Amino acid sequence: MNRFNRMQIRTRPSQRGMAMLEVLVSVLLFSLGILGLIGLQARAITLSVEAEDRNRAAILANEIASAMWLSNTVTVSTTAGSPSWQDRVRTALGSTAKVDVDPVAPSTMPNSADITIEWFPPQRSATDPASSRLTTRVTLPPPP
Repeated sequence: MNRFNRMQIRTRPSQRGMAMLEVLVSVLLFSLGILGLIGLQARAITLSVEAEDRNRAAILANEIASAMWLSNTVTVSTTAGSPSWQDRVRTALGSTAKVDVDPVAPSTMPNSADITIEWFPPQRSATDPASSRLTTRVTLPPPP
């Protein structure tokens, strides 16, 4: 046996299992990456649903503002009509949604009102008390 063969025999047992260890580490890193991507996808879906709800609320607030412009007054009953504004908001954003139209003090901004739509997104946990809210201020020109 020459010197090279003896060194090969001695170093060989210390290298045993290294390939398996490298494979296990790479599988672990790959798994963590996949879990991260799944988490990002879930968060993206949640944000997409919240953006869709906010868009619905903005469209409803715009419809209420259009009704104010057509009637040339900032006082709008949210419970009158069939379907009422309250019913439309609940249909679009869930049964806990509500809409309020509050006139602004005439001394501050005459002929103005705030439209506030508030809802609880279904994708949030039941223990999260925070609601989503959209507020729009409408100011009409002074009456002639």
